[in-house]
Amino acid sequence: MLTVISLGAGVQSTTMALMAAHGELQPTPDAAIFADTGAEPKQVYEHLKWLRSWSVLPFPVFVVSAGNIAEDLKRGMSTVGSQGRFAGAPFFIKRMKPNGASYELAMGRRQCTRHYKVDTLAKEQRRLLGYAPGVRIPPKSIEVWIGISLDEAARARPARLAWQVNRHPLLEKRMTRRDCLKWLAEQGYPTPPKSACTFCPYRNDAGWAAMKENDPQSFAEAVEVDELVRQGGHMRKRRNELFVHRSLKPLADVDFSTGDEPDLFNNECEGMCGV
Repeated sequence: MLTVISLGAGVQSTTMALMAAHGELQPTPDAAIFADTGAEPKQVYEHLKWLRSWSVLPFPVFVVSAGNIAEDLKRGMSTVGSQGRFAGAPFFIKRMKPNGASYELAMGRRQCTRHYKVDTLAKEQRRLLGYAPGVRIPPKSIEVWIGISLDEAARARPARLAWQVNRHPLLEKRMTRRDCLKWLAEQGYPTPPKSACTFCPYRNDAGWAAMKENDPQSFAEAVEVDELVRQGGHMRKRRNELFVHRSLKPLADVDFSTGDEPDLFNNECEGMCGV
């Protein structure tokens, strides 16, 4: 059985990869795979570059991509009519009630993780196994390690495909995200960033505040997308507005100082983002 790590380059998956490098997780993986959405904060790409340097991991890290989600979204939103299609993110919806005088909060469909992460990773796993597209792969041919920690155990899922077996080493070790940070610090490793697209609606206020202060370029991209999704309302054929932030305010106008937003990544049940 081939063993690969689903590497998001966040805290949990980084810890998992480095623990494997230290021999604390067995067997040693054959490879790690990073599915690049093209819209991660710059710190994630810098951290990934460090992980891929020759002295850090004893196995290769492959980077694959289904395209740049930000650019795809921009093209989709700017195209009028049925051709304006893209794998949408779960933006918050200001849904107007029938009376037109009030509204309710809803969340859109999450298609982005499947397209840019899950399917892209599976395609690369198939390549590593040596099977051409469409060729049947025997059951349980590959073990995929996913970096879900104990505090996010509800996100753990069995593999979707019969030829995959999902494994969650951090759950086996009963490690929380805090435990991961402690392990990294004890080994003298840098603290990884949160792995998520710049405009991901699952980010909490603390994450938004940190991005705005420390990575203004990424925050500017998130603001651009936030403005764009409301301009794309013609595609929805209704009066609902879309927002990146659950306050239903333009992202540029949100006060993040309250810091009372929960970590919404628990809603990302594919277990591929934020780790």
